[in-house]
Formats: sequence, structure tokens, C-alpha cells
Amino acid sequence: MEYEPVIGLEVHAQLLTDTKIFCGCTTQFGAAPNTHTCPICLGMPGVLPVLNRKVVAFAMKMALATDCRINPACSYARKNYFYPDLPKGYQISQFAEPLAEFGHVDIESHGGKKRIGITRIHMEEDAGKLIHDEYNPWSYVDLNRTGVPLIEIVSEPDMRSAEEAAAYLKRLHETLVYLEICDGNMEEGSFRCDANISLRPKGTEIFGTRTELKNMNSFRNVQRALDYEIKRQQYVLEGGGEVVQETRLWDDTAGVTHSMRGKEEAHDYRYFPDPDLVQVEVDETWIAQIRNDLPELPQEKRERFLKDYGIPAYDAGVLTSSRALADYYEAVVRLSGEPKTASNWVMGEVLRFLNEEKRDIRNCPIRPEALAAMIALIKDGTISGKIAKDVVEEMYRTGKFPEDIVREKGMVQITDEGALIPVIEEILAKHPGQLEQYRAGKDKLFGFFVGQVMKATRGKANPQLINDLLQKRLAGDR
Repeated sequence: MEYEPVIGLEVHAQLLTDTKIFCGCTTQFGAAPNTHTCPICLGMPGVLPVLNRKVVAFAMKMALATDCRINPACSYARKNYFYPDLPKGYQISQFAEPLAEFGHVDIESHGGKKRIGITRIHMEEDAGKLIHDEYNPWSYVDLNRTGVPLIEIVSEPDMRSAEEAAAYLKRLHETLVYLEICDGNMEEGSFRCDANISLRPKGTEIFGTRTELKNMNSFRNVQRALDYEIKRQQYVLEGGGEVVQETRLWDDTAGVTHSMRGKEEAHDYRYFPDPDLVQVEVDETWIAQIRNDLPELPQEKRERFLKDYGIPAYDAGVLTSSRALADYYEAVVRLSGEPKTASNWVMGEVLRFLNEEKRDIRNCPIRPEALAAMIALIKDGTISGKIAKDVVEEMYRTGKFPEDIVREKGMVQITDEGALIPVIEEILAKHPGQLEQYRAGKDKLFGFFVGQVMKATRGKANPQLINDLLQKRLAGDR
């Protein structure tokens, strides 16, 4: 029997607010344990939470970017469970009345577009973090993260492969980062994903028993974990067994999932309205304001780059992978008027330097105006493409403008025929054997002579001029 996976994702994104969702504690990452806490986020008796308005605004941005319907009123609920990293014994979340519902995200699937539905987007607070001692049988609790604002994005079970799930996850990630409401750092837990997966006989509509996968901290691991779970469930079903509804942990080292606990249902959490928080009302004026402030989203930008700049789809995909990179590229194009040349240099040398040092484009020593100026030097023949590679490396190392580097290092391209002809004659005189072979019809040796002239001029000679002069000179030898 052929089985079909049914996959839905629950994505938690930490919002880039300065303070927590219900108190004034900082959300800064990496502080000493339990230093970013207060009576409110520690759940001390008698304290009252106060909602951070920016959290609602950020959540609305994501809702509008995914074509969700924003509800005119939403409310908070207490999600009750007991775990050491949850000091109140409950998490403030949303249940019956979320902020937004019924949105979608479009992904590329098997060469075409596929729409993945979004069930809801709601706001909630994060829990703390358990740190397990590697050498002793105890754990420590760090409550710095307690109360950090999250949005949870719950998809419809519309994905039918691990590849589709990874594509959907990447689309959400780039959208959140473009909106500048989440840094998307999966290693620090700013962007986390739980996956629900079941199998059913292909062609049927009834859902099978699902498992929930946790502990996946990269796009690759999400795809690997889902691929493994598909195979595991298929093995169980084909062997006549039954899939157990449970939560399973992904073990990256072993490449397998392990049973963690039975899967909870909504009633297990005993949701009830939070009596300390009033209903949040969202009017059309506020929605319109948020909508007007939305930036151009990645897919829209990608399509515009293809149309306006005529660059290949691959280039457009790379250059729009981050908002900062797209802005950098557009600044270079605006100043140089050379979209494809700018694309080549940004995707080639600039990104290579940045990746080697793990630097962000926002900290690039080569300013857009400097790169545009170097493209202009190539275009007007001042430097060759070969020299330009040395120039751009020096630009990255020093932050200098290309004109200064070319002048200081004497890199101006040789375009004087009178200076190149003696060099060509000297090269031909030094290599009589190769010259004889060329005369005998071995045309590939032409490239050898070009290379020798470039070497003799330390790459400063104009390549096209070398070609022209060599062709004229060697034509007389045929």
C-alpha cells in the first residue's frame, strides 16, 4: 500500500521587542542566568501583567504579511501545565480568541506554486530554559527567557513531503526577518518549529494518527526528522502495527526520533480566560497603519528584480535572501546602472569575503558607492576585470575607494598600443617553439601568448587590445 504524509507545522518566533510581553524586563540574549527577571515574569503572588503594545503591532505585521484575517478583538488565556521552567504553573497564551486566522503562504513545489494554509497566529509568552548537568544527576533553571514575547504560527495540515515543510518554514523565516520583527536565529531559539505528522493511504481523506516532533534546530534537521518519521510510521503500518499518538524528540547525532511523552490535547491544558488581562481590541485605523508600514516582501521583491533588472531567477533568489542584501544590491545598481555586473560582483567576491569571516552585509567594508565606482572603472577601461579582483580585495581589507587603490598601487590598465607592441614582440622571440607550432595550425596556442603578455604586464594590459594586436601580428606568420 502506498502511503501519503500529512504534515502541519507549529512555528514559534521570538519578537524583537526591547522588553518582555507583560513586564519591563529586557529580552537581551546571553546574560547571566536569572538576571533578567522581576516579580511579574517570575509569577510572584499579587503581581499584574501589563501587555506590551509593540508585541501586538509586530504580530499584526506577520498576520497581514500572510494574508490572515485580523480579529477585531482577541483575548488571553492561561495554558496550565507543570514544568520546572514555568514559574507560574501556567503560560499566558491565546486559545479561543486568537489575534489572526485563515491566512496562507505560497511555496514552490515540484516546479509550481502550492498554497499552505495558516490556521491562526497568536501571541504568548515564552517559558524558561532547563540546563542539564552533563556530569551530575540534576538540572538548573534559567528564567531569563520567561515572558519573552512569541508569536505562534499554526499551519493547516497541507504539506505532503518533508521538502514542502522545509520550503514553507524557509518562507516564514525570510518573511519574519524581512519584517524586522524576529532575528530568525534558530541556534538561540528565536525561531523554533514543532511538526505534526501522520500517514494515510494515498487517495483517502481521513487523517491517520499523528505524532509531534520537537528539538529540531535547523531547516536541515526539520527535513531529516520528517523524512525519518515518515519511514518509521510506514514501517509500523506495513508491519500491521498502529502508530501511537505521542511527542517524539529528534536526535540529530543518531538521526532518529525517540518517544518523549504522550501527545497532549487542548483539554489537557485546561485553558481558561486570564482574569488579569483585558480583551485586546484592534480597529481598522490601526490595521491600516500597520499595513502602510509593511516593507516589500521577499517574493514581491524577487519578482520585481526579475522584471526590472533582467537578472536570472537564481541571482534574484540569492540577492533577496535578506532585506539588507537586497538593499545593498539595489544601491549598487542605482549608482552603476549595471544590474548584471553588480549582481556578479555582489554574489561573487563580496559574499565570498563576508562568508569567510561570517560577517553580515550590513557590516561590509565595501560600501555600495565604492563597488559602483569600481564597476565604472572596469567599464571605462581604467582597470581590467583581472585587476578588479585585486582591487575589490583591497577595498574589503581597507575600506578604501577603488580610485585611491588604483592610484596608490599603479594598477591603471595599459591601453597604449605603443607600450604593448614591444612586449608582444619580446614574448614571440622568447617562445620560438610555440610560435612554430602556432604557424603549423595549433590555434589553441593563441591563449598561451595572451597569458604570457598578461603575465609580463602583471595583468595591467587591456585583454581586448592584446587580442587585437596579437591577431594582427600572428596573421602575418600564417
